[in-house]
Amino acid sequence: MSRLSPFPRPVAASLAALAALLAGCAAFTGAGVPQLAEARLPRLEPAALQACASRLGLTAELPRPADPTNFGERQPRDVQGRTVPHEPALIVLHETVLSAPDTVKLFATPHPNDDDQASYHLLIDRAGRRLRIVPDELRAFGAGMSAFGDFAVRIRPTSVGSLNNVALHLSLETPADGRGDTDGHSGYTPAQYEAAAVQVLLWQARFGIPFSRLTTHAAVDRSRSRYDPRSFRWERFLPAYRKAATACALTAYDNGRAIP
Repeated sequence: MSRLSPFPRPVAASLAALAALLAGCAAFTGAGVPQLAEARLPRLEPAALQACASRLGLTAELPRPADPTNFGERQPRDVQGRTVPHEPALIVLHETVLSAPDTVKLFATPHPNDDDQASYHLLIDRAGRRLRIVPDELRAFGAGMSAFGDFAVRIRPTSVGSLNNVALHLSLETPADGRGDTDGHSGYTPAQYEAAAVQVLLWQARFGIPFSRLTTHAAVDRSRSRYDPRSFRWERFLPAYRKAATACALTAYDNGRAIP
């Protein structure tokens, strides 16, 4: 594996590539004292969220459901029986490695083996279309051995810490020149950045998630093997995000930190 690559070698343009990228995502689920500080941000009602989406010209999601083996329930208790956070509380950015159609096909394929199970909540293709993989209320298997600071949740005795119980997973389709074991690629389209910015804002407003809890798979990974999304540029994301927040009068969510 190259030092900076997010992907185990070899990564082929096949269904096995994304399975390798997310291998074990269902199997790993957290440890420690699992708590997140309360964000205390307002949550908008569905009508207000829809009004914002309409104002921004956001097109409807396209349903591309994952097979039931590739997602689960958000669990209210951990392996020790303690009450743990189980509502969406942070947003994790990813990339697919595969094409969007191949990624959808992978997630729609049954995977009875825990180590093969993987999914996102939403996938944004190169045209900026949002493909719905797993409902927000359910637990997508997007980040296996992972933690946000020292926060993680452990569900099964044989597992380790994961953020899947509270994470919303948003992935960008990788360009053709990035479908391999490389340190970077030509990047994401303006349409992808715009759709990702609006989706992040709507998730923040729906669940009261502060901007400080927008992160990447590379940042939360504890297996030291995930570096996605490669070639993501915050300087391209932030203008689109702030434009959307201003248009919907939701600039309070652009605070960069949890409200004390």
